[in-house]
Amino acid sequence: MEQVKQQNPQQKKSSHRLAGISSMVGTTIEWYDFFIYGAAAALVFNKLFFPNLDPLSGVLAAFATYAVGFIGRPLGGIVFGHYGDKIGRKSMLLLTLLLMGIPTVLIGLLPTYETIGYWAAFALVLLRFIQGMAMGGEWGGAVLMAVEHAPEGKKGFWGSLPQASTGGGLMLASIALWLVSLLPEAALFSWGWRLPFLASILLLGVGWYIRMKVPESPDFEKVKEKAKEVKIPAFRVLRDYPKPVLRIIVARAAENAWFYMASTFTLAYTTTQLGIPRADILFATICGAVVIMFMTPLCGHLSDKVGQRNMFMFGLVVLALYCYPFFMMLDTKDPIWVWTAIVLAIGVVFPLMYAPQAQLFSRQFPAEIRYSGISISVQFAGVLGGGLAPLIATKLLGVGGGSPYLISLYILGMTLIAIICTSFMPRDRDVLQHKTFMDNNGVDPTLTNNEIASKGAVNKALVDKV
Repeated sequence: MEQVKQQNPQQKKSSHRLAGISSMVGTTIEWYDFFIYGAAAALVFNKLFFPNLDPLSGVLAAFATYAVGFIGRPLGGIVFGHYGDKIGRKSMLLLTLLLMGIPTVLIGLLPTYETIGYWAAFALVLLRFIQGMAMGGEWGGAVLMAVEHAPEGKKGFWGSLPQASTGGGLMLASIALWLVSLLPEAALFSWGWRLPFLASILLLGVGWYIRMKVPESPDFEKVKEKAKEVKIPAFRVLRDYPKPVLRIIVARAAENAWFYMASTFTLAYTTTQLGIPRADILFATICGAVVIMFMTPLCGHLSDKVGQRNMFMFGLVVLALYCYPFFMMLDTKDPIWVWTAIVLAIGVVFPLMYAPQAQLFSRQFPAEIRYSGISISVQFAGVLGGGLAPLIATKLLGVGGGSPYLISLYILGMTLIAIICTSFMPRDRDVLQHKTFMDNNGVDPTLTNNEIASKGAVNKALVDKV
């Protein structure tokens, strides 16, 4: 027993590194699976699964199947958040990895419209829905494993590592599709498009091996020790924390819409509307994804210095200023301006908002309902933002006669609302002050004010002042 106690400090010291790195690697693989679908939807699915529609309608139909994944994400957030709060973070991460990887491989084996008609589209939608559920449950577990293992004062940085995996997944997906896009068009549309999906089986094995090595979250272990398990976490979230849920949904919807506008809709807009070669856009997307991998940890580190809320709001302001120039640069059709527009959009503007989210959102909820709280909030934001953005943008493009000015107004409007909503989130110093006050008075900081008053643990009026 004495030997175990001597080993524990070292294990604790290294566990946050293992948790952060494994979350980043595992989530990179899941984002690869998710993004490869979006890229394929923008470039090939309209012709393979909806060949009888005109080009614009075919893109709309392909993006509709893409949006189904986002519809599945809130359900995944509820289901996996529930069991993540009751059984543990680690087991849910392993399960969601399987539920993301297996459908990706099956999509690579699907017959197309030419073989089985619209049953092909039905199967595509079903597999995409399963993918969406898996991603909806995976994100919360990955960021919590990183944040809850991390030491105080460095949670922004370590929590940003699974966020940086977005860049890794996007980079891998873009490289895979870029390589197969070099094939002759006949080969690409007959068998080449399947290769990136089938390659997921190799990544699945790597992700499983790495995640098996990570210990369970220490915050969850404390919940189990104190027997604070909540019977229905989602109900507790919606009953006691409706304001944090709504703030996160509205605040994150703008960032999410922007990312999928820049990474997915732009592929379709530039190749079909502007006539820019798809290889050029995929190359710019790859470069932007590489920048994400460096910018996100940097922004996470800076958020530990200036505060997660301040960093997030700064990113929203930058987005409001950049959304119109972004489309102006694309419309020049100049290769340098187009490349610059996409790299800045994906690699710089996006990480400013995305990096601080893990710590900013997770601290809005106590540990026993945290998985459910952030999963429900973030995944509903995904439906409003990322899931609908390509569809809305495509429709606005048609209404605007091919001009993207309405799309710029759409993004700007969402961003301004997000800035207002974020301003109502607790300031970083207020959260720390509250936690310090509760700790000094021997009160569990995860208790609500009503629970504190009912237990008589400390004068509620004092708590209300903090």
